[in-house]
Amino acid sequence: MRVHVADHPLVAHKLTVLRQASTPSPVFRQLTEELVTLLAYEATRGISVEEVDIVTPVAPTTGTHLTTPRPMVVPILRAGLGMLEGMTRLLPTAEVGFLGLVRNEETLEAVTYANRLPDDLSGRQCYLLDPMLATGGTLVAAIDYLFERGARNVTCITLLCAPEGLDTVEKAVGDRADVTIVTASIDERLNERGYIVPGLGDAGDRLYGVV
Repeated sequence: MRVHVADHPLVAHKLTVLRQASTPSPVFRQLTEELVTLLAYEATRGISVEEVDIVTPVAPTTGTHLTTPRPMVVPILRAGLGMLEGMTRLLPTAEVGFLGLVRNEETLEAVTYANRLPDDLSGRQCYLLDPMLATGGTLVAAIDYLFERGARNVTCITLLCAPEGLDTVEKAVGDRADVTIVTASIDERLNERGYIVPGLGDAGDRLYGVV
């Protein structure tokens, strides 16, 4: 497993505003989209491409385009939906699947309640979207879900990570497949409730409100 922390002034600036408790939901949503686009730029650095012959208005040349099958972007519901627009803005030709996972606040384990994914993901580059990597249970469950369908190249994009969550994912993934985590920050720790410290609170609530 590889971990990449995006070290860029714009990433740091947008993340700082996201962290502030006073940032209202509309601004939080907008900044999340912008930040994810920056993270997606880093996450797609190794995307599969091939050469293609084209003709410009001036002369023939050789260019580059994405290979097939198309990449698969998978937001983890519900908070991952707030990251989808920022990802597809950079990668508009990708297919989009959905995976519904919720964390049991007592056991901190992830429970699957919905999915909309192809049965066969063999050969697909998959991008998982989830704002927070806290305990790691949700991301491990999502990665396993993709593995079960044949995926072997998975990149996880998060706004924040906790060291405990990274350790959990690394132990669970092992050498089974090619997994990369791209994030804006690795924070200090988890608190007794399983929340990232200093973190930014509950990303889903801050994106969409409490329901």
